[in-house]
Amino acid sequence: MDIRSLKRQYEIRWAEKQDWVPAMEMIWRTFLQYEGKEYPEKIVGHFFDFITDYGLYEAFLKGKYLLMIALDEGRIIGAGTVRDGNHLSLLFVDDAYHYRGVGSSVLGRLCEYLKTEAGERCMSLEAASGAVNFYRKQGFRAVRPEMEISGIRLTPMEKVF
Repeated sequence: MDIRSLKRQYEIRWAEKQDWVPAMEMIWRTFLQYEGKEYPEKIVGHFFDFITDYGLYEAFLKGKYLLMIALDEGRIIGAGTVRDGNHLSLLFVDDAYHYRGVGSSVLGRLCEYLKTEAGERCMSLEAASGAVNFYRKQGFRAVRPEMEISGIRLTPMEKVF
């Protein structure tokens, strides 16, 4: 039997108002487990301020900050956000669900939306150093060398549809 056929199917959908806080809580926990260990407390605080900013929440409510979530029996296990038309802002998967295709599925659905419904020709992002290989496997390519933004090392990447 092919092991890929054993992968569990998760619900993937656009977030609703009540999903915002649980999604940001999962993102925060996951950030602390991985990226948060690499950076000084000040930088970690900036990330917390970003995901808890009321202006970001208001943009989400107005449809200007898109949030797609993956759920396992109602629990948010993955989330991806798009801003400025076609820029992936956040993509996080709960630690217990890493390497199960959740991140790839959320990213794939966001790309499909951008291509078929939003009429975008590409998706851009800045990948954290530990995520560059993941994005390469998803068809993204580096468009500039690694750089530092607000103290965080990132590689600008894009995928043309």
